[in-house]
Amino acid sequence: MATASSSRTLRTSGDLVAAGLAAAGDLDVLERVGARYAIAVTPPLAALIDRADPADPIARQFTPSAAELDVRANELADPIGDHAHEPVEGLVHRYPDRVLLKVVAVCPVYCRFCFRREMVGPGREAGLGPAQLQRALDYIAAHPGIREVILTGGDPFMLSAARAAALTRALEAIDHVRTIRWHTRMPVADPERIDAAFVAALRSETRAVYVVLHANHPRELTAQARAACARMTDAGIGLLSQSVLLRGVNDDIDTLADLMRTLVEARVKPYYLHHPDLAPGTAHFRVPLATGQALVRELRDRVSGLGQPHYVVDIPGGVSKALASPPDVATDADGVRLRGRDGRWRDYAEE
Repeated sequence: MATASSSRTLRTSGDLVAAGLAAAGDLDVLERVGARYAIAVTPPLAALIDRADPADPIARQFTPSAAELDVRANELADPIGDHAHEPVEGLVHRYPDRVLLKVVAVCPVYCRFCFRREMVGPGREAGLGPAQLQRALDYIAAHPGIREVILTGGDPFMLSAARAAALTRALEAIDHVRTIRWHTRMPVADPERIDAAFVAALRSETRAVYVVLHANHPRELTAQARAACARMTDAGIGLLSQSVLLRGVNDDIDTLADLMRTLVEARVKPYYLHHPDLAPGTAHFRVPLATGQALVRELRDRVSGLGQPHYVVDIPGGVSKALASPPDVATDADGVRLRGRDGRWRDYAEE
């Protein structure tokens, strides 16, 4: 693997060519991609990319491709239906007991498969200003059924420590909010940003605080990323993970099992494995649902319960997630059968 050629984030197709992450002959088409979807590759992630491997799974996630210009008829600008459940700007109330609060619209890196790719990045939707944020907080305060607030964006770890602390205090002041959850790529994208001051900003003496790390390949869990995770877990913050099942990145059982085991070893509990959403220009990442189900079944047979995420599909239009894991229990008129890790189905006598 090569080291990053720059100490700054790569933000244009020209930057990628200069860093050896794209061919000069592809510059024109990559500029067309960059004009539509934001580009950013941080030095820690650029350093992980093997320039000699045209199928490098880290590069595939973060460097733009001409395939992104292939937009299919079934793809949607808002594939999980955020806007259908947005009572006030920046707040999504899809489920009765929890809300999403999209505090920023920028990220440290831009994933090429992002389901919010039409909404995030420079020149897209702005983050919430003070008045907009207060309206969102007022909505949460006025709805006592809301027990959990999920901070997202963009990446909410783009906030300064001072702003993150102010947000923690504001949510603590709402009595019925009992859980604060942050969704982020930062531990793998820029682990040094998660310093003592930022960890202190996340902590709460009165609320449960969780951080959900987005990681898709075991190589993302570098020593620096693990240290960033440890700073949070050592401070009493619970860590979970969410991953996306991606063609050419983690759609083989060895990589997927290694990812889940590596997360567990870093004290991060695998939480969600997302089937890719129908975001524009992402068909080259999607795998058939049956393939995902077969992988998840094999993962269940190989890895302990600590390393088992929920395999889910977001129903287009914003209805909810659907649990996509294949069942190990079959019931019919003849009774109940159970599937063992040897793949055999056995009758189960309930009476």
